[in-house]
Amino acid sequence: MKQEFQKNKDFWAGLMFVGIGLFIAVQAVRNYSLGDGFRIGPGFFPVLTGGCLVALGAIVLVRGLLNNDKIKGRMSLNAWRAVIVPLVAMVLFGLLMTHMGLIPALAVLGIGGAAASTEFKFSEALLMTAALTGFSVALFVWALGLYIPLFIF
Repeated sequence: MKQEFQKNKDFWAGLMFVGIGLFIAVQAVRNYSLGDGFRIGPGFFPVLTGGCLVALGAIVLVRGLLNNDKIKGRMSLNAWRAVIVPLVAMVLFGLLMTHMGLIPALAVLGIGGAAASTEFKFSEALLMTAALTGFSVALFVWALGLYIPLFIF
């Protein structure tokens, strides 16, 4: 006989957040220096991020134990599209960054991420992608001075 919390979606989401947060924090502590209060090391941000995920996961997990919001039925095709399309867009972003440059990679990421929605409109996605690409180029390339090729031919 299954317990009630085993069918609770918030319980499982919280457990996932706690697990991922602990994994990130433990790996950061094992592999990077945390530094000190005056000069933080490369492991500080991943530990902080992992800790925030653990805290968020604990809140969601407790909420799941207190509420009785059960998982209903199977995932629809639109729900799978919302999972698969952003993952594919992120993988393509990583591949295109090294082979085509920042601007084409951000274009694929922006339009691909927007295509995951059931309310996808190409004109709105194109406008949003152009604005975010412009902001990213201005911030990372011009303001921060990072060497990221915009286009690779």
